[in-house]
Order: sequence, then C-alpha cells, then structure tokens
Amino acid sequence: MKKENPFESAKAQLKDAAKTLGYSDDVYEIISHPKQYLEVSIPVKMDNGKWKVFTGYRVHYNDARGPTKGGIRFHPDVDINEVKALAAWMTWKCSLVNIPYGGAKGGIVVDPKKLSKNELEKLSRGYIELMYNFIGPKTDIPAPDVYTNPQIMAWMMDEYSRIHGHTELGMITGKPVEIGGSLGRICATGCGLAYIIENVVKHWKVNPKKMTVAIQGYGNLGHVVAQRLDEMGMKVVAVSDSKGGIHNPKGLKHAKVMEHKEKTGSVINFKGANTISNDDLICMKVDFLVPAALENVITKENVDKVKAKFIVEGANGPITNDANKILEKKGVIVIPDILANAGGVIVSYFEWVQDIQSYFWDVEEVDKRMNIMLTRAFNHMVKTAKEYKVSMRNAAYLIAVKRVVDAMKLRGDI
Repeated sequence: MKKENPFESAKAQLKDAAKTLGYSDDVYEIISHPKQYLEVSIPVKMDNGKWKVFTGYRVHYNDARGPTKGGIRFHPDVDINEVKALAAWMTWKCSLVNIPYGGAKGGIVVDPKKLSKNELEKLSRGYIELMYNFIGPKTDIPAPDVYTNPQIMAWMMDEYSRIHGHTELGMITGKPVEIGGSLGRICATGCGLAYIIENVVKHWKVNPKKMTVAIQGYGNLGHVVAQRLDEMGMKVVAVSDSKGGIHNPKGLKHAKVMEHKEKTGSVINFKGANTISNDDLICMKVDFLVPAALENVITKENVDKVKAKFIVEGANGPITNDANKILEKKGVIVIPDILANAGGVIVSYFEWVQDIQSYFWDVEEVDKRMNIMLTRAFNHMVKTAKEYKVSMRNAAYLIAVKRVVDAMKLRGDI
C-alpha cells in the first residue's frame, strides 16, 4: 500500500479552511508553502571507528506571528514531506491556542534505539553544529518530539551555547529543569490532552465514569493520558505500543500497566489482559479513541471499522484527509491534533518566557495557565463550529488560518 503524503494531507485541510474563509487562490498559494527549509548531512564517527552520515531537516513554515516553534524527531521514517506537514500543523497549532509563535519542525533519519549514548550525543551536537544559524531564541526554537528527550535537548543547548560563546537557555525547550527547563513540561502534552477530554465530557454532557477509552501509543504522551483519565474515573480498556497492545473490558489500571512496561519494555503480555494488535485497537468499540503514536493510522482502508464516538488526536496527523471526511459523515466527533496535543507547545512557550525572564514558576502555576489557554481555545473552536456549521477540525483551522493571514496582511506579506 502506497504511503499517503502527509504534506498533501496538511494542504488539503488548509485548502478547506481557506475556501470557507473566502480567500483567493493567490492567498492559498502563499500560505500553502513553507517559508524555507534546510537539509543537512551529519557525519558521526561511530563507536566501531567507522563514519556514518545521517540526514537532518529543519523547516520554517510561517513566522508571521512570531519566531517559529517545533520539535525535532529522531526516527527512521523521517522525510522532508513529513517534516513540512508537521511544520504546517505547528503553525496552525500555535495560532489556534494564540501564542506568539509561527510553526517549524525538524528531524533526523535515524533509529536512535540502535545508537549508543556516545553516538546519540555526537549526532545531536552535529545537528546543531550545522543548524546553528537557522535556529535561535528570536528566530526558531526547537523542542523534543518522537524519540528525543530532555537529555538530547541539553546536549543541543550546550552545543549552541558553545558555538555562540555564552549560555543561551532560551534557544530550545523541553530541557531538564536543572538547566532552564520548566516544571510540568514532561507531562504537558498528556495533561493537556486530558484537559481537552474533560472539556469534551462537559460540553457533550456525558458521564466520564461510563466512558470507555482506547489509547494507541503508550509512550511519553499516552501513559500520561491514561493516568489522568484513570484519575477522572474513565475506564481505559485498551492500550498499545510499537510491539502490540492489550485489552481488558473491565479496565486497565495505569500504575500496574506502567510497572509492567518498565520491567519488560512493552505493554504486551500484561497479566489479566488479552493481546491485540494496533489495528485491533483502532477498530475497537469504545467511547473515546486516542491515537497517540504516529501519523496516518486511520486511513480510508480501515476507517469504516472505526467504532469510537469521539476521537481525540494525540499524535500529529493520525487521520488522513480522506478518512476524516468519512468520519464526519458518520457523525464521529474528532478533536483535532492542533488543539488536542497543544499542551506541549503551550508549556514550551512558558519555558521560553521563563528562560528569557530568568524567573521560574511553580508547577501549579504552569498547569493552571495551560488549562486556561486550552479551555479558551476549545470554547472558541466549539463556538466557531456552530457559527459556520462545520466540524471541530474545520472550526479549529478557520480560527488558526485567519489569525495567520491577518498577521501577514498587517505585516504587508499578502
């Protein structure tokens, strides 16, 4: 099966919004292309003494509303179209939650699980050595993404600071707290997604204690969501990771599943649960489905088997454009990625602000401010959906795209 181009999917979503907003073809043409991108070749001397060259990317999609912002992912399937799509989605995400950033994204084609710590550090520093003129606290602020973490951000910050001759904490976010990171950042995306589900529960007036949930992707995001929903009284009946999934109709207790995963490296073979595939989980009959792994997991090939009433997108672009239109016709409520997983970029923004001010907040302040921003954006999306009689995704895009285009017009770019 041919893999769908995620950037074409991102452009299709944008085109729908531009048409509804009444923008000309010329405006759509301008906003459907990234401003600039850089491809680099990163040579790394491996532990065996041989050299290996890795390909890295960084895309600046739009900076009309402020410096660009977006994570760096280390994954063997990274390609330029994926990075462009992710940068576009970051643009709309930052705009939707109304933080003063544009969108960017970066990535390296690598399986980090196959690298030693020494090789991983060399690769991380090598990326910054080639990108240092393309990023910075006033131009483009990276962050963690798939298979990157606070330690990698620390190496990158240190390399950037070494090159510039002074410590520059604000050039990257998602750092360890000891060197300018924000409290609450590690769990921010998962906690934010749980707040969005709380808003969904309130708006659609459903009883959380009667709701069943399946979470695809039990990593940094998925396991935090599971914990928070467990605390809310929702019944998480299925979870999965890259090796497979587990299901128990009576519910899975997060603490015990997490303990098992930490011991074995996967959720599979958890005592008291049935083993399932990731495809099984996507098609399970549940109230809430949270795809929190990678993009394009719900496609036109499997969308007819999806039985969830609500889908809350934890991952970026987990539903293809064709599949999304089918879900709309079926009446499935989809809360789009650009809102659902925006907790991470909101707290990254808070980290950047704290770094610039050299004044740091306690975790309660971080959490409270994130919840306020997400709830405000959720309510704006719901109001816009009713006003234009469109889906939640389309409403989110209408808000986000209009803000970006308005900024470009005010700056004379359009």
